[in-house]
Amino acid sequence: MMMSKSKALAFIIAALSYYFFSSPPKPHYHALFLSASFSDNASVAFNLRTLTRRPHVAGSVANAEAAAFVRSAFISSSLKSHVVAYPVSLTYPIHRSLVLTPKESAKPITFALEQEQVGDNPYADEVMPTFHGYAKSGNVSGPVVYANYGRVEDFVGLNASGAVVIARYGKIYRGDIVQNAYQAGAVGVVIYTDKRDYGGDECFPASKWMPPSGVQVGTVYNGLGDPTTPGWASVDGCERLSEEAVESIGDSPLIPSLPVSAADAEVILKTIVGDVTDGDVYPVGPGPGILNLSYIGKTVIGQIENVIGVIEGEEEPDRYVILGNHRDAWSFGAVDPNSGTVIAQRLDKLQKRGWKPRRTIILCNWDAEEYALIGSTEWVEENREMLTWRAVAYLNVDCAVSGPGFHASATPQLDELIKQAAQEIGRLGDTGSDYASFLQHVGVPVADMRFGKGYPVYHSMYDDFTWMENFGDPTFQRHVAMASVFGLVALRLADEEVLPFNYISYASELKKSAEDLEKAILSHSMNVSPLFKSIHDLSTAAKGINIEKEGIKAGALKVRELNDRLMMAERALTDRDGLPERTWFKHLVYGPSKYDDYGSKSFPGVDDAVESAKRLKTKASWEHVQHQIWRVSRAIRHASLVLKGELR
Repeated sequence: MMMSKSKALAFIIAALSYYFFSSPPKPHYHALFLSASFSDNASVAFNLRTLTRRPHVAGSVANAEAAAFVRSAFISSSLKSHVVAYPVSLTYPIHRSLVLTPKESAKPITFALEQEQVGDNPYADEVMPTFHGYAKSGNVSGPVVYANYGRVEDFVGLNASGAVVIARYGKIYRGDIVQNAYQAGAVGVVIYTDKRDYGGDECFPASKWMPPSGVQVGTVYNGLGDPTTPGWASVDGCERLSEEAVESIGDSPLIPSLPVSAADAEVILKTIVGDVTDGDVYPVGPGPGILNLSYIGKTVIGQIENVIGVIEGEEEPDRYVILGNHRDAWSFGAVDPNSGTVIAQRLDKLQKRGWKPRRTIILCNWDAEEYALIGSTEWVEENREMLTWRAVAYLNVDCAVSGPGFHASATPQLDELIKQAAQEIGRLGDTGSDYASFLQHVGVPVADMRFGKGYPVYHSMYDDFTWMENFGDPTFQRHVAMASVFGLVALRLADEEVLPFNYISYASELKKSAEDLEKAILSHSMNVSPLFKSIHDLSTAAKGINIEKEGIKAGALKVRELNDRLMMAERALTDRDGLPERTWFKHLVYGPSKYDDYGSKSFPGVDDAVESAKRLKTKASWEHVQHQIWRVSRAIRHASLVLKGELR
């Protein structure tokens, strides 16, 4: 049947109107986001140079200036932007001294505790004296003992009672080194950067390696967020714990500590006599030299500023895809990223081409990350309920670019999404960056991405623009690539009608972890069948929801209900009571080791209970292991019920 001329004309007009006036499909915009016209190495370099021009520790004027720059960049990129300020507890050094008396009648050696200025950085003299954030103030003396990396196993057979421990960075979190030394009876701790781990034949500025006088600073607090407001947001007029109450919680160091350089450590180590530990070259001591360590810090309530930028979703404005990176640094912080400003500029270009996200995208520039992930933690604690119901995922970049090789860590349902770009997928159970609060306190799916794995000048004054320009990313191509991957993952999470989550990957990973656990406790007659049963149920539910996703027909309510199940399944893996002795950490599947905040653990409550039971060797301790197995089994079963979306 022939179409009438009027109908044909109407059809042509409608088709042309769609072609010229409707938005292209989302994948078109995603490809555009990755195009060369959206990539600008010069802008990346300019942003990084501006943000790292001066040292900008949390609470400083320079850091407030950096916050103003970020907000200006957000506003110029058409983002709705605001600053969320928190008054929080921060510490700074007042007095530091380290004096070694090699042996009786010998002349004492007083260490300068200074990093040598190299190159021509005009703001090098603004770098804060080397110290540990939240270190215990005190004046202690004792014979020196060497504890290798300061791990629990490094103290086995070591007589550290009444001694000052010297240990090197490189394996575990510095706060755990101090805690392990305290539990071994030490009175103080010195932590240094060993040239075998961080040095080379040549050093910065001639090469990428740490100079002999370089010092890695950092926090030694074992908790997250403002120590005076554990579990609630640090806002004006809020309840605050006293110093004594904070200390009683157990996350604060109980003995003083100082970070020192490889050059200073070498002088100390030469005075130690005794046996040499397996696989090492230094004797363990003690003495005969005596080391006097003195540190006095001041605690202030300082203002920190998170900078927030928002692109509101067109169809689901109450669903949030959150991207975060931190701004503060112990010195210049060139390896710590400026990804947020770069992505904001590229998203602005997309908006000018007609793109609007389906879901709301929130860019977060965190403050005081270096002290204890404070900015992100306080924001999550303040917005806990909203995030519980509305957050789709959190994407994090900490040390964005330090060298070659793309690396990503994620909760497993994001694996398929990230694998297009990632060459390595790890698990996010540690507390090394701002994703910790989202995953471990609220149960939001998270991913963390970076180029390179570690860098020698970490947390030293040499982590500046010159190092990045010469050794980290001379052409800034890796920064552009990082922004591309980071942004593309965010775009897919924000734009796809059905969330690109795959829980089959989750179930597979949990099965591997359960098998490893079974081997570790094989000789102790533990019942792990509930764990395997719950993982099987999760796998079945994951396969079922994948079939639903493939067969779903367009319909706002049905899609919304399906997405809610995909989003909320991660929340089911949390427990309101949290991990034993660490109740702030709610996630029972992925969390930090009790003995290493940098270490990721599957089933952290079970793992900690096993370590304790092996040490105590009591019936009650192994019964506690069984209880923790039951707890995580119940959580995984709850997640499978959420995916199914059915009441029993």
